[in-house]
Amino acid sequence: MIDDLDKSLEELLKRELPRALVQQVAISFATPDNQFPPATVTPPAVDLFLYDIRENRELRSNEWLVERHSDGSASRKRSPVRVDCSYLITAWASESSPNPAQDEHRLLSEVMKALLRHPNLPTAVLQGSLAGQEPPLPSGVLQPGLLQSLGEFWQALGGKPKASLHYTVTLGVEVFAPEEAAPLVRDKLLKFSQFAPEESAS
Repeated sequence: MIDDLDKSLEELLKRELPRALVQQVAISFATPDNQFPPATVTPPAVDLFLYDIRENRELRSNEWLVERHSDGSASRKRSPVRVDCSYLITAWASESSPNPAQDEHRLLSEVMKALLRHPNLPTAVLQGSLAGQEPPLPSGVLQPGLLQSLGEFWQALGGKPKASLHYTVTLGVEVFAPEEAAPLVRDKLLKFSQFAPEESAS
């Protein structure tokens, strides 16, 4: 499922970034450490590093969802577990760039605008197991990140600090299998009884 989210985000950026950028920019999900870029990535590049996965308890629901079938039967299932997947997004200039910081800031700006246009991941970009998922997949950018200290983060990776965006997408994870529900009530039978009126006392 998480790999399908990566593919969906890649598809979103390919659709939303300016065409000239899409043709020359690589999209990566590698760790942005002192070994970046890996051999498979040639800058300029956008890197989406998945650094945190946790349940969104604010969206937790204990309600059952009922699905009706064409044969008159029905099944029910528990609401999906809502899971936040948080990415740290960075831009990487070409090694031949005379102004790498400016190029990276320009690329990061285009990514920011592309993500801000969609408070939910568009249905058209959803890949694999995410296709047709309900409820919609909300996303947030420019929100406080979950990293305690960016300085310590970059130090732990052995790299130099870079400008970055925090981006979170909330998935619905189906944990339980559907259960067969009781047959649906299609007809209602009403019974009426007729009583003779009581005779009045003389």
